[in-house]
Amino acid sequence: MSAASAQAAEQFEAATYAKVTWRIVPYLFLCYLLAYVDRVNVGFAKLQMQTDLHMSDAVYGAGAGVFFIGYFFFEIPANMVLRKLGARRWIGPIMIVWGMVSACTLFVKGAYSFYLVRFVLGIVESGFFPGVILYLTFWYTRKHRAKMTAAFMTAIPLSGVIAGPISGWILARMGGVGQLAPWQWLFLAEGIPSFIAGWITLYYLPDSPLKSKWLSAEEKSLVLRKLDEEEALKREAGGRNHRIVDVFRSKQIWLMCVIYFGIVMGSYGLGFWLPQVIKETISKDPLKIGWLSVIPWSVATVAMVLGGRHSDVKGERRWHVAGFLFLGAGAFAASAIPGIPGWLGLLTLALAASGIGCSNSIFWALPTEVLSGAAAAAGIAWINSVGNLAGYVSPFVVGQIRDRTHSMVLALLVLSFAALVGGLVTLYVTRKQGAAKAP
Repeated sequence: MSAASAQAAEQFEAATYAKVTWRIVPYLFLCYLLAYVDRVNVGFAKLQMQTDLHMSDAVYGAGAGVFFIGYFFFEIPANMVLRKLGARRWIGPIMIVWGMVSACTLFVKGAYSFYLVRFVLGIVESGFFPGVILYLTFWYTRKHRAKMTAAFMTAIPLSGVIAGPISGWILARMGGVGQLAPWQWLFLAEGIPSFIAGWITLYYLPDSPLKSKWLSAEEKSLVLRKLDEEEALKREAGGRNHRIVDVFRSKQIWLMCVIYFGIVMGSYGLGFWLPQVIKETISKDPLKIGWLSVIPWSVATVAMVLGGRHSDVKGERRWHVAGFLFLGAGAFAASAIPGIPGWLGLLTLALAASGIGCSNSIFWALPTEVLSGAAAAAGIAWINSVGNLAGYVSPFVVGQIRDRTHSMVLALLVLSFAALVGGLVTLYVTRKQGAAKAP
C-alpha cells in the first residue's frame, strides 16, 4: 500500500469510528445518566423522607442497598437475553419500566414498602449497565474501548452535577405543591425522563453495525473487519473462544470481582451519603447542598475523561486502575480526619470521587481483554453482579456505623480500606503485563 493509500485508509477509519461514536455514545451516556439518577436520588430524598417516614440511618442504608440484591440475581440472565433479542428491543423496555418503578417510590409509606420498591428497581435495571458494556464490544476494538467506556461512564459523576442542583431545588421549592411532599415530587420528576427515553431507544438504537442504517456498506465492513481481526489475533496469541463455564473457573475473573467490589464500595458510599455529609459539615439548606454536591462530581468528570484517554495513549491498564484506587483510598482516609473543616473535607471527597471514577472506567478494559464469545457477556455480567453487591454492603454498613457512632469517620475509613484492597488486588491479578496492557 502506498503512503497516500495508507493515509487515506487511516482517515477513513478515523472518520468511521467518529461517526459511530457521535451516533451511539452520547445517547448511551444520556441513558446511563438517567439510570444513575434514578438509582441514587434517594441520597437527596433522604434529607426529608427519613424524617417524614421515621426511618433510621440503618433502615435507609438497607433500603438504598437492597436495590443491588435484585440486581445481582438477574444480571447474567439479562445480559444473555440481550445477546438474543438485541440492544434496541431489550434496553428500551428496561428503561420504560425502570422509569415507572422509580417514580413509584413516591408511594412508599415505611421501611418494607421502601425495601420492596428498591428491590424491584434493581431487578429492572440489572440488564442495562452490563448490557451497554457488552454492546460497546459489538462496535469497538480494544484500541478504542477504554476511551469509549470512560466517555459513557462519565454519566456517573455528571449525574451528580446535573441532578444535584435539580434535586436540591425540588426539595427547597416544591413544598405545598399539590398533595405531595417535596421528596415525592423528586421521585416523580426524575422517573419520567427515563420512561420517555425508553420509548426513544426502541427507534433510535441499532442492534449492531450490520443493522445500522446510517453507516455505508464500506463503513460497516471496516468496523466488522476490525473486530474479526482482533479476535483472530487473540486466537493466534493463545486465546480461545471461551465458554460460559470458563467464567466461573477463572481465577482472574473472581479477582476482578474483588477489584470491582472495592470500586463500587467507594462509588455508592459517595452517591448515597454525600448529601448527608454536606448537610452535617457545611449547610443544611437543600438548595445549597444540591449546588455544593456539584463540586466533587465535576472534578471527577474531568478526571475520568483525562484518565481514560491517558490509559489509551500509554497502552497501559494495570497502574492506571491501581493508582487511581490508591488515590481514592488516600482521599477517603484524609476526609475521615476528625474535625477536618467542611470545605477541605469536600475537596478530599472530590479527589476520592476522581480516583474511584477513573478506576471504574478504565477497569472495564480488563475483562473484555481476557474473555471472548458468549463468555464475554456472562463474564461482564458476573463481575458487575458480584461487584455491585458492594452497592448493598456500602450503604448498609455506613448506615449501621452512623446509627452506632453518629459520625462518618469510621464509615469513610471503611471506604478507604475497600479501595486500598482493590488497588492491591489489581496489581496482583495483572502482574503478567500482557493481561493488563492495551495493544
